[in-house]
Amino acid sequence: MPDLAPPSLDHLRTFLAVVEEGSFNAAARKLGRAISVVSYAIAQLETQLDVRLFDREGSRKPQLTEAGRALVTEARAIADDMDALLAKVRSLRQGLEAELSLAIDVMVPGHVLAKLLRDFQVRFPSVALRLHVEALGAVAALVLDERATLAIAGPDILDLPETERETLGSVEMVPVAAPGHPLAQMERIAPGEARKHLQLVLTDRSPLTEGRDFSVFSPRSWRLADLGAKHALLKEGIGWGSMPRHRIEADLEQGSLVELHLPETATMDYALVALWRKDYPPGPAAVWVLDEMRERLAKCP
Repeated sequence: MPDLAPPSLDHLRTFLAVVEEGSFNAAARKLGRAISVVSYAIAQLETQLDVRLFDREGSRKPQLTEAGRALVTEARAIADDMDALLAKVRSLRQGLEAELSLAIDVMVPGHVLAKLLRDFQVRFPSVALRLHVEALGAVAALVLDERATLAIAGPDILDLPETERETLGSVEMVPVAAPGHPLAQMERIAPGEARKHLQLVLTDRSPLTEGRDFSVFSPRSWRLADLGAKHALLKEGIGWGSMPRHRIEADLEQGSLVELHLPETATMDYALVALWRKDYPPGPAAVWVLDEMRERLAKCP
């Protein structure tokens, strides 16, 4: 059995053109080459692989042999991989990031983020993405530690001299409780009444805001590092607390949560700011994310 020679990418592309167009003539037109060049490329490929790819007898159109059919998928995968490699090289030469690492505050509406990243994939197919979803100071910590290129963080981050910041928008925070909770059953909540009941509070995973309290009114509180867990406990009537309105709209409509009108605090806007290191400014893909996030948050009800 003769040794196999690695086929050239050009020969593989010619093979795929014949398969896709159905004939050597049509492949030659698609590739802008003479039919003799196409025929030579296929003959060379068959010699290199030591297999017959097309049955040229008894038909005006070349028919794939069994071996040819078996190799189409692999040939297409090789060509696609090379296209992806060349696209990435062209992007790098144009200054586009090879990878974008995003740190996103848990309060960012999930549907806004999902649609933005769907469009990001289409616009920047060569840019690898790393996504971190955190709360409070843990978002900014990822940027400071150089584990994220860009962060969309909440309003409670102290001014950090290493970073630049830009306000992008806000989400509405609403104090809520389950319908059976004592606060939810009051027609009018008296000043100081909320302090008598357990408050569920989102806490920080990082030291940046460690020890700081945000919108905490009750001396009785449970600290939770996960917004989903807080949501579940609120619906169970274990305590009261604030949630982003977009996260609980269905609960308010269904009556599984009730909006509380506290004299100490009404609904509040939770500002969302972009953060990045001064020594690592956003590249084209990150700037696109900033612009799109600002625009989409403005349209978010």
